Amino acid sequence: MAYEMEGGDDRKIDFLKSKAREDFERAYKFDAPTDKQGKFMSYNRFHKFEKRGMHFQLFEEIFSSFKVAEQPLICVTPVVDGEIYSS
Repeated sequence: MAYEMEGGDDRKIDFLKSKAREDFERAYKFDAPTDKQGKFMSYNRFHKFEKRGMHFQLFEEIFSSFKVAEQPLICVTPVVDGEIYSS
């Protein structure tokens, strides 16, 4: 899902987190990234990418197909077997 809104990043992230359950029902679904052996990337490995600011690379194809603006603010919510993991 994509939104445009005013305010600081903290406010925007809080908003995105509050919409996670509602958005999941209407969102386009994509498989998690895989490694060279075809195994899905663990959330811990994703978090390492995120800490280094490299997580955007994992979404480049999706961003291109939806013509997302440069450097979007994103909020990733892990979903495993239909169960949403968010705080």
